[in-house]
Amino acid sequence: MKFLVFLGTVRDSTPPKPARLGERVSKACLACLNSRYTEHEFELVDALDYPLEPVFKPQFAYLRNKAPVKLNELADKIQSSDGYIMVSPEYNHSMSPALANLLNHFGSSLFSYKPSAIVTYSAGQWGGMRAAVGMRTFLSELGCLPVSAMIHVPKAQEVFADDGSPQDGEDQSSWFNYFARTFNQLVWWAEAAKKHQVAVDPHKMVKDFKTNPSQRNAP
Repeated sequence: MKFLVFLGTVRDSTPPKPARLGERVSKACLACLNSRYTEHEFELVDALDYPLEPVFKPQFAYLRNKAPVKLNELADKIQSSDGYIMVSPEYNHSMSPALANLLNHFGSSLFSYKPSAIVTYSAGQWGGMRAAVGMRTFLSELGCLPVSAMIHVPKAQEVFADDGSPQDGEDQSSWFNYFARTFNQLVWWAEAAKKHQVAVDPHKMVKDFKTNPSQRNAP
């Protein structure tokens, strides 16, 4: 199966230091995923590679041949993936605006009926857990329901180095075991969803909302 790891931070300046704390966390997650789930494929999607446009326009609002190439390419990757790992900092007790902006470019039909995993971090003691609460609702609306276990990394700058390796005094195996509780759930649900979609196509059972609000079957 294939999974996308979304890195939802675009702050690459200081202060505060380090500039891209989330990059360390995403690298640590990928190291765990690539070492413990070798039968699957994982790809990083960095929000920094998708700069904000002057006027927000989602990918599905363009004619197919008129949308920016990078958005079309990412739409194809989202649709072909079996699950998602969302890595987010916490801003004012909420998820990253950059991550929300990037995900909002795509219709929920691309994400629907596939699971997601929430990974949050912070430079403080709470590890972004308050942002994670709101992310549950957001991801559910996209249709990629988050698994129950979540990953929180407090004081991430003291836990992981620039390359995602553990800082002195930190045990990588212990962190990977902690990560695996969430990733095991993600892989289990992704396998179950993929098998059931072969038996029952959910997009035929419940029609996708694409262009007209009446497609939501409101009276």
